[in-house]
Amino acid sequence: MANVETFGAIIKGETPVLVDFFATWCGPCKMMQPILQQVHAQLGDKVRIIKIDVDKNQQLASELNVSSVPTLAIFHKGEIKWRQPGVQQAGVLVELLKKQIS
Repeated sequence: MANVETFGAIIKGETPVLVDFFATWCGPCKMMQPILQQVHAQLGDKVRIIKIDVDKNQQLASELNVSSVPTLAIFHKGEIKWRQPGVQQAGVLVELLKKQIS
């Protein structure tokens, strides 16, 4: 079985993390997948991109006050640096993430 990292450990790392809070039943959430692939293609291993299913992780979603999906957030060294509900464009996400890459 693969090493399963906890959310807390992932967001505390040196690498900026883009988190996509989504739900399987959410139409706009499905639109994020190709956008996240574009972000990964541009930034590669300089950032981590993870998806969190709010229905399977209700406690985490509640702790972070995620009330609508999709909600995207950028964490770096354990701090939330940016968050926004709704579908975001790849170019916007790339620029936001570049600011976090040291």
